[in-house]
Amino acid sequence: MSENIYDVIIIGGGPAGLSAGLYAGRGLLKTLIIERLQYGGQAAMTNEIDNYPGAAAEETGPSLIEKMLEQAKRFGVEFVSDDIISAELEGDIKTLSSKRNTYKAKTIIIASGAFPRTLGCKGEQELTGKGVSYCATCDAAFFEELEIYIVGGGDSAVQEALFIARFARKITFIQNLPELTAAKSIQQKVLSDPKYSFVYNSVVEELRGDEGLLDTIIVKNTQTGDITQFDADPEDGTFGLFVFIGLIPRTEIFEGKIKMENGYIPTDENMRTNIQGVYAVGDCRVKPLRQVVTAAADGAIAAMHIERYLEDKSC
Repeated sequence: MSENIYDVIIIGGGPAGLSAGLYAGRGLLKTLIIERLQYGGQAAMTNEIDNYPGAAAEETGPSLIEKMLEQAKRFGVEFVSDDIISAELEGDIKTLSSKRNTYKAKTIIIASGAFPRTLGCKGEQELTGKGVSYCATCDAAFFEELEIYIVGGGDSAVQEALFIARFARKITFIQNLPELTAAKSIQQKVLSDPKYSFVYNSVVEELRGDEGLLDTIIVKNTQTGDITQFDADPEDGTFGLFVFIGLIPRTEIFEGKIKMENGYIPTDENMRTNIQGVYAVGDCRVKPLRQVVTAAADGAIAAMHIERYLEDKSC
């Protein structure tokens, strides 16, 4: 029996991977998408998607990803849930391995995305899931009518705060800079609302919890060195801390096998890496803007180039 060799294997089922799958499938390429956790990546954990062209007013991350998933399936894309732990990228046939399976393909698209950066402070690990969260869509409803602290001040922090505000009684931003850095249009939504307050030039030093729930946040002012302690309202007994301070690329299995820059994979305008037949798309590659719309564009470009690349090799 001949080996099952795909035209393209896509590692990751976020917007970049799903877009690549859609275009590869439409091009009649034998295509497999391998996803280790949940389809959609960071987008699946974002409630409001109002900056994706054509998205309906009520569009959410999960609803948009579900549409992308079904669209790719319509064009014959295969899907498997697995965790790739090693990759051999040189040569005409690439090999990906998990603990239980081996996959082979003529080309590879790395769409492995990125994961949330943690604070690295004392108590964070112990209180994750017990008041500390990195996903508003997943956990905001657990803090209905409670106080919420948000670490970060960029686009994702402010956008997620707007969703959390549906549940929280009060929201306080802890930002290590003297101001928010989110787009001005969404900054105004929180700066003009008395429900939000701001602690600038500050970082979280320690998190504490009694009876397994977060109830104390220790904050240090980076300019003065002053320490401030925030305690949960005695009637509440706890509060929430949501962390939105950036992402770390999920590219560790490619270290030493492909060119990288601070963990991100550089590509040319066609999403080609320095290894022939290997492409990188979405949040894991070097790029100036990480949004659903740019991830989808990356995937489309990579798949279209692969179609031409394979045609040229077969001539």
